[in-house]
Amino acid sequence: MPDLNLLGISGSLRRESSNTSVLHTLQDSMPAGIEMSVLTLHGIPPYDQDLEREGVPRTVQEFRSAIEGSDGVILCSPEYNCGMPGVLKNALDWASRPAFASPMTGKPVLIVTSSPAFTGGVRAQAQLREVLAGMLARVIVWPQVVIPGVYGKIEGGRLVDEASLKFLLDAVGAFAAEIAALPRYS
Repeated sequence: MPDLNLLGISGSLRRESSNTSVLHTLQDSMPAGIEMSVLTLHGIPPYDQDLEREGVPRTVQEFRSAIEGSDGVILCSPEYNCGMPGVLKNALDWASRPAFASPMTGKPVLIVTSSPAFTGGVRAQAQLREVLAGMLARVIVWPQVVIPGVYGKIEGGRLVDEASLKFLLDAVGAFAAEIAALPRYS
C-alpha cells in the first residue's frame, strides 16, 4: 500500500472537543504508512457567494488546499439537535465550490460521529452522507463509525475506550485499502 496523507476535520469548535480529541488519538495511532493532520474549522466565515466573488477568504483557501492535498478526509462530527453542526455544514458549503470541480469531488471520505447519547450521532451521520453525495465525494462503504457515550470515553484529551479505538482503526484500515485501490494508486 502506498503512503497515504489523510486530513482529519473536526466538526466542533469547542476547545475541549471530544471530536478533536478522537482525531488526535487517531493521529497518534495511525498504522505505518499513513499520516494524518488534524484541522478545525476556526476562522471560516459563513458562506456568502458575494464574498466568494470578491475573493475567497484566506482561511477558506487554506481549507480547500488542505482537502485537495490529502488522499482522503476523515470527518469527525458531533450531533447537535438531531443533525450535523452548522459550522461543519458551512465549511462543506465552501469546500463544495466550484461545483463539479471542488476539492471534494471524488475525494474519499470516512465519516465518524460521536455523541454523549447512546445513538452516537447517527442522525448527523445520515445528514453528512447526504451532503457529501451532493458534493460528489466518495464516502467509504463501511458500517457507520459512531462513538456513543463519548464523554465517558475521553480522558486528558484522548479517546481511551479500547473498543471504540479498535473499531475506528479497523475503519481506517478499510478506508486506506479503498483509497489504495483507486486508479491513481494502482
